[in-house]
Amino acid sequence: MVIHNMDAFAGAIGVSDSEGKSTPVYSVCTPQKKDDVDPHYYAYFLRNLALTGFIESLTKGIRERSTDFRYNDFGKLLLAHPPYEEQTAIARFLDEKTSKIDEAISIKQKQIELLKERRQILIHKAVTRGLNPDITLKPSGVDWIGEIPEHWGVMKIKFVTMKIGSGVTPSGGATTYLNDGVPLLRSQNIHFGRIDLSDVAFISQRVHNSMSNSKVNKGDVLLNITGGSIGRCHYVETDIDLNVNQHVCIVRPNSKVLPVFLNAVFASEVGQGQIWFFQQGGGREGLNFQAIKNFYIPLPPTNEQESISYKIRQISSNFDKSIRIQEQEIRALKEYKSSLINKAVTGKIKVS
Repeated sequence: MVIHNMDAFAGAIGVSDSEGKSTPVYSVCTPQKKDDVDPHYYAYFLRNLALTGFIESLTKGIRERSTDFRYNDFGKLLLAHPPYEEQTAIARFLDEKTSKIDEAISIKQKQIELLKERRQILIHKAVTRGLNPDITLKPSGVDWIGEIPEHWGVMKIKFVTMKIGSGVTPSGGATTYLNDGVPLLRSQNIHFGRIDLSDVAFISQRVHNSMSNSKVNKGDVLLNITGGSIGRCHYVETDIDLNVNQHVCIVRPNSKVLPVFLNAVFASEVGQGQIWFFQQGGGREGLNFQAIKNFYIPLPPTNEQESISYKIRQISSNFDKSIRIQEQEIRALKEYKSSLINKAVTGKIKVS
């Protein structure tokens, strides 16, 4: 049995199915008597300890490095020792039950992906074909877009926006972050369908005012332009003070395009295809402002954009609700799995 004891993997436990050597990031536990200890039972037992924070308590310092793992403390740990036959029965019981739970979780995760895919298809259709299924289409002249309704136009983003630009890291970097103040939006805060403030950094009003060029307005579309989250976007729906750092681009629409519609184009295959095509930066994924300015978008009349935007909100709301239900059920299944393991390895339930 091996225990991974480094960084975020600390407490990850598995039973080896072959002979060999391990790296220093693992702790290897070998039973003294193979007919007295079922490693599969103790793998479940120790996973339960990891989930309760015990493995983390055996580390010291800021990071859970292997050099910080307290082997002596772990070696002195007193463990429950049921009869071997009972250990084996508990391990078999948990193998069967957790396998079924994992299968149910996998099915729900696939359902979430299908819901997201279906939502994407409907939104893409809305921003490229409109809401009238009988409308006559014409070639857009742009490969990314394909055919569009005959009365629509195609325009580069620079002609439908007032601003395209990002922020900077405040002078002093993370040392300027506060527990409260003006939210500084970073790439981890920008998601498809929402702006997540649960892990937001805060800056003072003074710093916010000194970063006047990256102040955010209601109706701005925010687009991640670097890193693994490149292309994620959402529009600002609030009037509160906000600012962005250099990894988030502010795309400020003018009167020719509505924020919901522009954001939906960015999030659709039309926008994402151009984002991936034009990204630059060698080994680091990134977009520059000039590339964004030259993106092409389909452009219906403003009154039709309003109808399409309303429909997009409706589609997003309905699918988001369905996705949240699936996510809640996944969390419940994971909690049930943890509870089941805890009760089984500590003898709180009888297994057959």
